Amino acid sequence: MERDTQKIQHEIDILRQLPNHETSFSGKQAVFLADILNLVESVQTSLLQNSESGAVLHSLSKQSEQSNGPAEYFLTEEIRKYVRIKPNRLKKQNFMGANGTFTSIGHACFSMRTELEEYMNYDIGEMCNDDWRLAQKLMVHGCDPLPRRRCFARAPQLYNKPYPINESLWKLPEDKNVRWSQYKCRNFTCLARNSTSKGFFKCIDCFNLTHHESPRWIVPSYQDSNSKMTADILITEVLNMKLGEIRIGLDFSVGTGTFAARMREHNVTIVSATINLGAPFNEMIALRGLIPLYLTINQRLPFFDNTLDLIHTTRFLDGWIDFVLLDFVLYDFDRVLRPGGLLWIDSFFCLKEELNDYLEAFKILKYKQQKWLVVPKLDKDDREVFFSAVLEKPPRPFR
Repeated sequence: MERDTQKIQHEIDILRQLPNHETSFSGKQAVFLADILNLVESVQTSLLQNSESGAVLHSLSKQSEQSNGPAEYFLTEEIRKYVRIKPNRLKKQNFMGANGTFTSIGHACFSMRTELEEYMNYDIGEMCNDDWRLAQKLMVHGCDPLPRRRCFARAPQLYNKPYPINESLWKLPEDKNVRWSQYKCRNFTCLARNSTSKGFFKCIDCFNLTHHESPRWIVPSYQDSNSKMTADILITEVLNMKLGEIRIGLDFSVGTGTFAARMREHNVTIVSATINLGAPFNEMIALRGLIPLYLTINQRLPFFDNTLDLIHTTRFLDGWIDFVLLDFVLYDFDRVLRPGGLLWIDSFFCLKEELNDYLEAFKILKYKQQKWLVVPKLDKDDREVFFSAVLEKPPRPFR
């Protein structure tokens, strides 16, 4: 087995050294041989571990029954290959302290097997299908994370270089830099138009950079005509609460990156987490020269504990959200916020009779209330209210 492994590796090395004009077919051969090599080495590792009497067994050594269980559920070979545990080729722990790689998929992938197998049905080394919408459907419904793929993501046919940063923040991008095949609108002018038939309803005016987006967080955009109260909190108010301390943060919202653009003007770096709900929100954020994070609410935030200065959320965590899910989300926000960091809840809205229940969910964090506003929301027969707050995470010493 050792001899055969060396021969296969030798063939792979030869194929990879061929000139460029010969690499199309040979590249596929190398991938095929690499798959065989991984299987051979997997068996070899299993035999080696089983032969060592008295050794502590790792999950990798319980080969067929345990590690291949998830793989046997799927018919598409690419999924089966992806979810199998990949033992290290050096047959010992790697620098991360693991003796293999444990690729993961979301638990709902098993209940969406048909859709996932369609997503993973491609030719290795060729172009992927134009199926980002299928991928997002899988993610939103809990098949998240998705498996990696071994095909090339489709790109716009004619990609123009983006505008320089001094222009891109407040200028609609080039239409050619987006693939429009899965959207109702086919250009940015359509998205910026004052219309309700764009194929999405959340943040419907977010692509109108001049009239709708430009004043946001600079001047109040909503004010109750009776009480003259507003749920809008301005950026300068928040930054003055922690003068010079807010440097990096997360905007977990539905939007086109305007919050990050405004914060950039104050030398604050914001990552904008969103998905493409009927429009190219992620592409728009990137083309403005900002950082998009393609993330659903199903996923744990990809940041380490106590690292962010600020988390801002608007138009996303509203009265639709389950109370238990909100608990998990808020505790995850708390995990990544540093002590003294700020949680900015921006225009959260819900039914009046549910307000106290939602407020209790926020109060359970025991944050210091830097600002706390409840304002009537008048577009739904006075049945809803806005809630906005800036909350400061307290220090929690080790016990």
